[in-house]
Amino acid sequence: MNLKLNLATHGLPLWFLVFSLFLPRITLVVAWLQHSLPTYIPSTVGILQIIVAVLIPRILILFWIYQDQGISLWLLIHAIGLVVAWGGGGGTYVRRRRVEVVD
Repeated sequence: MNLKLNLATHGLPLWFLVFSLFLPRITLVVAWLQHSLPTYIPSTVGILQIIVAVLIPRILILFWIYQDQGISLWLLIHAIGLVVAWGGGGGTYVRRRRVEVVD
């Protein structure tokens, strides 16, 4: 079995793939303003694309990576990032209620 880990970029720029792991909404806005997204992404923006970009940008980015590269290492890295982001992998906090004793 020959396994190659290839981090090649096809139509999506490398900066887009890296920064969209950490800041997906900001990356989408910057890429849209620079017009650096590939040609398979429609230039006319409908209401559905806006809703997906605002509510679940990681799903939109996964879809674009799959369209560009198919199942690749970048797709797997972004899928793991999606699971970590939605799974709350950042940490936990405890909310404590303050009790005041009145005499």
